[in-house]
Amino acid sequence: MLYYRTYVKDESLPWVTFVHGAGGSSAIWYKQMREYKKHFNVLLVDLRGHGQSGRGTWEEGDHFSEVSLEIVEVLDHLHIPESHFVGISLGTIVIQTIAQDHPERVASMILGGAITELNWRTRFLIAIANLTKYMLPYMLLYQLFAWIIMPKRNHLESRHAFVRQAAKMCQKEFINWLSLTKSVNPYLGKIQSSISHIPTLFIMGQEDHLFIKSVRSIAQKAKTATVKVITGAGHVCNIDKPDAFNQITIDFIRRQKRRLAS
Repeated sequence: MLYYRTYVKDESLPWVTFVHGAGGSSAIWYKQMREYKKHFNVLLVDLRGHGQSGRGTWEEGDHFSEVSLEIVEVLDHLHIPESHFVGISLGTIVIQTIAQDHPERVASMILGGAITELNWRTRFLIAIANLTKYMLPYMLLYQLFAWIIMPKRNHLESRHAFVRQAAKMCQKEFINWLSLTKSVNPYLGKIQSSISHIPTLFIMGQEDHLFIKSVRSIAQKAKTATVKVITGAGHVCNIDKPDAFNQITIDFIRRQKRRLAS
């Protein structure tokens, strides 16, 4: 089972599950915990091969469904029937997969630095990584990716946080996760059409130059989706601008509770 931590304030309160991105760990939510623990029960997980979770057993054909099922198994273990989900970067694909495969477990989705489509720049980066994955140390590739995705001076803390956590991985695990990006565009298109009924907040940094355009396009077509853009933040907006991120996302979850009660 995945490594997890819980913070239980009151059994009657909603649960919120946090899902980090590739190379990260549950530690990247350190700027959210103080506020979230005041209002909700919180579940933090480390994805397979990340943080304190084991490397897991990768089988031929493993995709996001297998990765997301491991989070559902934690929910089952803790007897959590339904949760709001907060994700960042690649973690947003994992959450969208849970919503597709297990929609009854998802009260709402908050997708930070959301990946809804890989544009030509991102596909080019992934192609380079696939060509060199057996030749270059994965940390060199990861540092390059982090700098391209989060290039500005005000992204420095986010960049360092992800690189620091990625150092706990290994070359083989990096390659396994890289394999999940194969055919990801048609996959994202499929799941987005199947989960459009679930309340969704896309929260993006204004400077998230690789992904914000596609998110705005997707959100315009989805009846239950909202987009919030944080000025002065990049891809990892929960670290760049934590106060704004916390206020916007907590307000969103509270509105879902009021909506269900009305």
